[in-house]
Amino acid sequence: MNAPLALVIEDEEDLSEIFEKALTTAGYEVEAIRDGAIAQERIKQVVPVMITLDMHLPHISGLTLLQQIRADDRLKNTRVVVTTADAQMGESLRGEADLILIKPITFTQLRDLTARLLPRE
Repeated sequence: MNAPLALVIEDEEDLSEIFEKALTTAGYEVEAIRDGAIAQERIKQVVPVMITLDMHLPHISGLTLLQQIRADDRLKNTRVVVTTADAQMGESLRGEADLILIKPITFTQLRDLTARLLPRE
């Protein structure tokens, strides 16, 4: 059986790699995307079960992507974990995201929290 798809949308390379490894360890198949415009196109093509979403991305902001994700019926069951260094922004998105993580985020923290959100059979 294939692992459920997760997208890591994070422009900082080191964090993207940490998030990718954490989600892989938690049981997801992971695609990492470092640009908002590329993420926007990929989201039109797939229905991931999980998205970790940085708010500060090149070309299209994480906020714009979050609004588009929440407006797309295909993605109504997709869990969105917002990652941001801006605690005030994170708080303002509490109703839109399934989970808000304030950076810095550790490998273990992300692995354990996202493992809880894995779809159960």
